[in-house]
Amino acid sequence: MSPVLETLAELIRVNSINPSYESGVPEAAIGAWIGEFFRTRGFEVRTQEFAPGRPNTIAVLPGRSASRRIVFEAHVDTVSIDGMTIPPFDPRVENGLMYGRGSCDTKAGLAAMMQAAASLKAEGVVPPAEVWIVAAADEEFSGKGAIKLCEDLEADAAVVAEPTSNRLVVAHKGVLRWKIRTHGRAAHSSKPHLGVNAISLMARVIGAIDRSVAELEKRRHPLVGSPTVNAGIIRGGVQVNFVPDSCEIELDRRINPGETPEGVFEEYRAMVEGLGIGATMNAPMLVTQPLETAPDAPLAVAASQVLGSMGLDPEASGVPYGSDASAFSARRIPSILLGPGSIDQAHGAVEWVECAQVEQAMEFYRRLMLAFE
Repeated sequence: MSPVLETLAELIRVNSINPSYESGVPEAAIGAWIGEFFRTRGFEVRTQEFAPGRPNTIAVLPGRSASRRIVFEAHVDTVSIDGMTIPPFDPRVENGLMYGRGSCDTKAGLAAMMQAAASLKAEGVVPPAEVWIVAAADEEFSGKGAIKLCEDLEADAAVVAEPTSNRLVVAHKGVLRWKIRTHGRAAHSSKPHLGVNAISLMARVIGAIDRSVAELEKRRHPLVGSPTVNAGIIRGGVQVNFVPDSCEIELDRRINPGETPEGVFEEYRAMVEGLGIGATMNAPMLVTQPLETAPDAPLAVAASQVLGSMGLDPEASGVPYGSDASAFSARRIPSILLGPGSIDQAHGAVEWVECAQVEQAMEFYRRLMLAFE
């Protein structure tokens, strides 16, 4: 295998399931492997923990200008291996595809970034701007690694390696997740009129949310489509012969560029209060910003030109999912997504990535490191 595919295989072999999931572990082990990769090649390596054993690993490639910096970021954590039908940590190449957990999301992009920087270092090539390669923790659960990275980060641009099939992505949705609870009064099911059914009250909340979808259709964005809302979890009741006194749902609302999490949350608060049933909303459990980088921003232009020079599609596009780019966007750092693999293979029972796309991504990152000034 080529060096970039060998690096990808080694990354797959390290269990880096997010510790919030079953069989998960802190990211210390994979961070140590990545740190050693860079140290043996003469890079300055930094670690940055947001919790014990949960580091971001940062490798620094100096540039000709000390005042300019571009960040290449990929997350090291993966989702659970539950339901996988292939060995998750035993990378296998067959018919031009590499299999294994994280092969697509996003160890392929990380390997390509690592080898792109390593090739420049080995050749003694100094890029125009300082280059950071960041292997970030916790993207798959709450994005705390990227949030920690961006607390005081000074950078002029960021490239995030999500699986985009090596297409240029300049816009994606943000995420807002929170709980709504209805409050009833318990009674025996043989005399339900003595109680207040919290599940029935929640049905009114869900009905109002469903009716609001038509309004969301009017907020369509040219690259990412309409905002969406989904009630993904519901809990209520104790046993079938009780009138339930409590019911709770968890909502996932995807936020378009041009919307704000605060504004969206207040819209739903007003909707729930308007029902007059005493339902309450908890503070959000997760808030990430949408991404929107102007297609004529210097980073997007440079990326488009590199893609064109490689014979690839140079057009800017959007995706409906979120990423660590939200943290860069919140800090007003122009950002794009571009990485090998398709989101359709991420998190799957059989996860894989096209080897040719990994090689292609490495060449793209290398050229962009040299093009961004």
